[in-house]
Amino acid sequence: MNDPKEDLQHIRQMMERSSRFISLNGLSGVAAGTIALIGAAIAYRLFQQHNIDYFSGNLYAYNYELEWKLFLLAIVILFAAIGAGILFTIQKSRRKGLKIWTSTTRLLLGHLLVPLIAGGLFCMALFYHGLFGLVAPATLLFYGLALVNAARYTFSDIQYLGYCEVFLGIIASFIPGYGLIFWTLGFGILHIIYGLLMYKKYK
Repeated sequence: MNDPKEDLQHIRQMMERSSRFISLNGLSGVAAGTIALIGAAIAYRLFQQHNIDYFSGNLYAYNYELEWKLFLLAIVILFAAIGAGILFTIQKSRRKGLKIWTSTTRLLLGHLLVPLIAGGLFCMALFYHGLFGLVAPATLLFYGLALVNAARYTFSDIQYLGYCEVFLGIIASFIPGYGLIFWTLGFGILHIIYGLLMYKKYK
């Protein structure tokens, strides 16, 4: 005779698999955080090369060459982080025998992409108007909102990372001269801590 508790647990696991995207790998967060730290270090080096002390609290008028370098750097970091996330997610899915592309995946991406696309367009507007000091806070804010918005379709723990990103973004918006520090904390340190905790909890 089957144990009712085991049956209930099995049913619960099946429902979770059908309603939540559970293939996220904590190591993808660690990888994204590490890539962000490397990117922040390169960005700081670029500021130094152009005689800009980013941590002075002043808002500088960046020249076209520096803006273009920072833009290319941001694109490289974005695709590197996404690539690492996809790689670790595929590995976990194959190991657990889970499908990646499902209706839940589409819902997750939809709720994640709307705030991210809106935030990306808003950051482009900030660049257009020369408000570079607010770009880092804006990326943290919209990224955090995207995580909170998508948390219902994956591990609920991700919403706490989202709240932390939003909190950092709000603080950074009041002291824009230190945006790179908050960006490093949010996309670098927090991602690594979150990734390690998630990997330990759901491995």
